[in-house]
Amino acid sequence: MDPSEHIARHEGRRLFGSDPQAYDDARPDYPQWIFDQLVDRKALRNPTSTLEVGPGSGLATRRLIELGARPLTLIEPDQRFLPQLERLTQGADVPNTIICESFEDCDVADRSFELVVGATAFHWINPAVGLRRIRQLLVPGGKAALFWNVFQVLGRPDPFHDATSEVLSSLSVSPSGAPDQMPFALDRHRREAEARQAGFTVEYSESQWSERYDTQRLIRLYSSFSGIAELPSTERREVLKQLSEIANLQFDGKVERNVTSCLYLLS
Repeated sequence: MDPSEHIARHEGRRLFGSDPQAYDDARPDYPQWIFDQLVDRKALRNPTSTLEVGPGSGLATRRLIELGARPLTLIEPDQRFLPQLERLTQGADVPNTIICESFEDCDVADRSFELVVGATAFHWINPAVGLRRIRQLLVPGGKAALFWNVFQVLGRPDPFHDATSEVLSSLSVSPSGAPDQMPFALDRHRREAEARQAGFTVEYSESQWSERYDTQRLIRLYSSFSGIAELPSTERREVLKQLSEIANLQFDGKVERNVTSCLYLLS
């Protein structure tokens, strides 16, 4: 496969639900400071009419519910995540609507939300189209929070990434960026310029940290990456086998991945 090939946005949105529980177990939680900042900036209180774009298994949704996101509307194009989202929202007794469509195509009334959230999801949406749509959906004075966990810290050595680059180099890449390119979420100047062009003011924050994985959890994580998830089953198993061998033989089954968490708070 041509390594320069990018996964189409409309296809990539439906690559993550093949094993929803494994996806939920392997992806790291978002740092508490992100939610603290939403509360401190009065973007989120109890109650706050909230729309979340691409919640997946609900990693961010849980905290939004706890902090008062109600009524809550979730737009998740991969229907395999719906049982998890339904249990999550019903268990919390939150007035909710779950829409299984793309964000661009969903039938949601303008000026309906005080907060729009995208957690490691907005790179699957055309930025210009998505920001205009967010602008339409927000009530006057409403805010949008777009945040990510990116498995990279710019300028910091990443031994496992280096050790596996040959295995992964032939895979197609998501709009979040190829391994040797600036990640979508960390391309701060471009993201801020797009938001300003859509009429928003932007407040940017980030933190760097690391997440430790044993081999089993690491393979669950990589199996959820779009470039691997889209492979035919035989090829996918082979790639994951090679990653497992590298983790065990070169890292003794203990891998540390760098993470940058970043937040664009738009108002």
